[in-house]
Amino acid sequence: MDQDSHGNGRDSRDEIYSKRVPAGRRTYFFDVKTTRSGEDFFITITESKKVDEGRWEKHKVFLYKEDFGKFAAALHESIDYIRENHLPDYDFRDLPEVDLTYDEEDVRD
Repeated sequence: MDQDSHGNGRDSRDEIYSKRVPAGRRTYFFDVKTTRSGEDFFITITESKKVDEGRWEKHKVFLYKEDFGKFAAALHESIDYIRENHLPDYDFRDLPEVDLTYDEEDVRD
């Protein structure tokens, strides 16, 4: 069995793109994968956190194409809320300015 890009002993042939985001004791992976049929795509977001020497705890979220816009809009709305209401003086230099137009009812579904 092959090692996937995160060191797991499993077949990674369905992974077609991976973006690694180091963040202190945590690392986030955004992986684009194909379905078994190879005709559709989804994203997995993995948080890998070092808990002991040589031991990592992992959590994974699967995000499907029909939810990409809702997820992105809700994430940016949540960040904007923090920025505007709780951390107005914090330097969010790594945060891209994104104007997402969405129907609020869609995000709350």
